[in-house]
Amino acid sequence: MARIEPPVPLEGQVRIEQMAKWYGPVGEGVEALGGLNLDVPAGEFLAVVGASGCGKSTLLRILAGFEDHTDGQVEVGGAPVTGPSPRRGVVFQDYGLFPWLTVSENVRYGPRQRRVPRRRAKEIAARYIETVGLSRFADRFPGELSGGMQQRVAIARVLANEPALLLMDEPFGALDALTRTSMQHELKRIHAETSATVVFVTHSIEEAVYLADRVVVMTGGPSHGVPGRIEKIVDVDLGDHRDVNAPDFNAIERAISDLVHVGA
Repeated sequence: MARIEPPVPLEGQVRIEQMAKWYGPVGEGVEALGGLNLDVPAGEFLAVVGASGCGKSTLLRILAGFEDHTDGQVEVGGAPVTGPSPRRGVVFQDYGLFPWLTVSENVRYGPRQRRVPRRRAKEIAARYIETVGLSRFADRFPGELSGGMQQRVAIARVLANEPALLLMDEPFGALDALTRTSMQHELKRIHAETSATVVFVTHSIEEAVYLADRVVVMTGGPSHGVPGRIEKIVDVDLGDHRDVNAPDFNAIERAISDLVHVGA
């Protein structure tokens, strides 16, 4: 397995201070998020959970630079987020692959857009296709792959830009249970190899506890008459090898579930 060079130290560090997001005029429109404060050290795996409408995906889009925040500060690697950047990779539930390109061509698309020389782009693509375990399928088209394999290609395509921050919005939500479990194992391995910071939005509390170093519990949201907010950040001190049936795992899962439902 090819060794992946870690990002520049602190480049994936996230800092959010008193961040608010309004849709429409401040004080007159809808306040989707209010008073968010969050620090994510470089290299951490952070999961975000909460009921629908609490602002999880909005937070992720703001970190990606796809949406502007209205007030406060949002920084990645010490620099304000003012728009999208290849250093902040995003993986959605929808794979978003180009069906007319092979696996290798999909993965090298980003580097080529950044004007990386063709040979170097091919080397980068091969490295990350190997990282997600799809070297034998490099010349296949997306339509010839299973859903889980397509999601691996989507992750490889983002990794090919060597992001310091990996933002994932329900990436395994459309997969069957067995494939989802397999992809969770793959993601833990990839995170260990790349050392990128990960912010992972999910509706599954079990998935959050299995994957993350910490879990952000969000509550509120406009449908509840208040802006989305961070209710609590829960440490997941379970080590690298986690058993979803273990009492300590279940205790953390229940505590997070209680927070989600009380604040919903």
